[in-house]
Amino acid sequence: MKLDIVYNNHPEDSKHYDTETLRSRYLIETVFLANQILFTYSHHDSIIAGGIMPVGEEVSLPVTKDLGTEFFLERRELGAINIGGEGYVILDGHRHEMAERDGIYIGLGVKSVIFGSKDPEKPAKYYINSAPAHKNYPTVHIPFAKANPNRWGAPKTLNERTIYQYVHPAVCQSCQLVMGMTILSPGSAWNTMPCHTHERRMEVYFYFNMAEDTRVFHFMGEAKETRHLVVSNEQAVISPSWSIHTGVGTSDYTFIWGMCGENITFSDMDFVKMSDLK
Repeated sequence: MKLDIVYNNHPEDSKHYDTETLRSRYLIETVFLANQILFTYSHHDSIIAGGIMPVGEEVSLPVTKDLGTEFFLERRELGAINIGGEGYVILDGHRHEMAERDGIYIGLGVKSVIFGSKDPEKPAKYYINSAPAHKNYPTVHIPFAKANPNRWGAPKTLNERTIYQYVHPAVCQSCQLVMGMTILSPGSAWNTMPCHTHERRMEVYFYFNMAEDTRVFHFMGEAKETRHLVVSNEQAVISPSWSIHTGVGTSDYTFIWGMCGENITFSDMDFVKMSDLK
């Protein structure tokens, strides 16, 4: 496992970052490599985000001293969404089939976590979010058909989209992790606008299903001091609780969002007035 560590910072500091520094602090540039676990540990609410792509062999969550525990999920919970080919996850010997767009919530205390693909030519790609946990909740396999859909936005404002909630109180119990996937309607480009913050929770955006020359301009920073990151396919952005959350693409894309922090109330958002954006 490769575990990068990213530290949190005061919002005043980010006002002075150049492009290279901004990207090094907030952008996860590589999420998937064959048969590797690529994780980033952010000190923003101690979230872990990254990817696992098994190709021709199974990949297991390791026992690592980086977390100071005897096994990975001793004091953590984990959500995974498969954006690749058909695969499976084996949890303490129990196998769960994972089709494309299937998700799974894995609760605190599961010792053995093994990820696999059925076809090495079309490997599964498991995008992962993990957060500290205080209580064991049951593992729940979440097929795409059972994710909770919410339709938001409108064609006029270029942000018509369906938000599929996976790890969410409407679907399963969790300690603090909330996770889902947003699919934009044809012709829409903004993943949320007006933008918002949630002071009580941080968030990670993972962008995918993008053509090679498509880019997403992910906006962050304080409302009166905005910054942006140019994001390519299968890259992720760490978005602190004090930062605005929004982005716009040059063409169609999909993104997975994951949050952890003080609560799991999805609607706990503070929307920013257009007149306050600078």
